[in-house]
Amino acid sequence: FFTAGIGIGALVGAVCLILGCMGTGALPMNGIGIGIFIAAFVAFAVDVQVGIPRFWTGAGLVLYSIASFTMFRSVDGLSMRPSWFTLLVCITGVALTFIVGMPSMVRTRFATPTVGRENLIGTTGTAVGDINPEGIVLVDGAQWRARTNRATPLAHNAAMRVVAIDGITLEVEPLEGAAKDYREARSH
Repeated sequence: FFTAGIGIGALVGAVCLILGCMGTGALPMNGIGIGIFIAAFVAFAVDVQVGIPRFWTGAGLVLYSIASFTMFRSVDGLSMRPSWFTLLVCITGVALTFIVGMPSMVRTRFATPTVGRENLIGTTGTAVGDINPEGIVLVDGAQWRARTNRATPLAHNAAMRVVAIDGITLEVEPLEGAAKDYREARSH
């Protein structure tokens, strides 16, 4: 819940969506302004998927600025538009969020775990299906992508040992009958 992932973001987003819908229903909204506002956040979402601010962040900021001025319609000659200061603070806040905050948030969200994987080296497990040269293994109750070490295939349910880690892929070899490196063969 407290990670930079979906937990707290989804909760805050759901609450804001509910409050935003309630406010939209009570205020005199302009449909075109709301459409531009939605298009702005679709543009922001494109760059969130890419991970770094580019063209779509700029397009989203322009659309967001336009939507800020066109979202509310006048009622009986009275303007419901927020003050210039409020608009400037909101536009600057959204810009800083998507230009500075979002890239680091996306890096955190999609980064591979880096703590504790080395503990898996030397651990034994079983093959989930045939591994020749790639497949899935079960190690310490978790399934991992695996690649056989030195092209030694593993059959389904074969016992194996983790010998190295390459990113999030484990390099494995059978417990018995693994291919030997010529340097290992000479040392014995």
